Amino acid sequence: MSRGYGVAEIYIPKGSEYIGKSIQESGLREKDITVLTLYRGTTVIPNPRSQRQFEAGDRLLCFGKLELMRNLIPAKALNKRRPEVQVLPELPVADEVRQ
Repeated sequence: MSRGYGVAEIYIPKGSEYIGKSIQESGLREKDITVLTLYRGTTVIPNPRSQRQFEAGDRLLCFGKLELMRNLIPAKALNKRRPEVQVLPELPVADEVRQ
């Protein structure tokens, strides 16, 4: 596998510019991103055709340039996904459990 490429899941939220567009119209292929599987509710659509239109709530399993796929995630969503940093206890965890 080439450097910088990988697999990622992309979520299509309500209000997304991609809703109602087909895979072909979305421009993902021009960005070197291939949709491998489309998850719609409980339905799994492997290797969806280029005419398949996106709907709100769709999840796409994609292969492509990781940096370009990261750019598809709005900054607002990225901030929500960052876990809150927690302070580690001063004692080793094993010692704390024994007390």
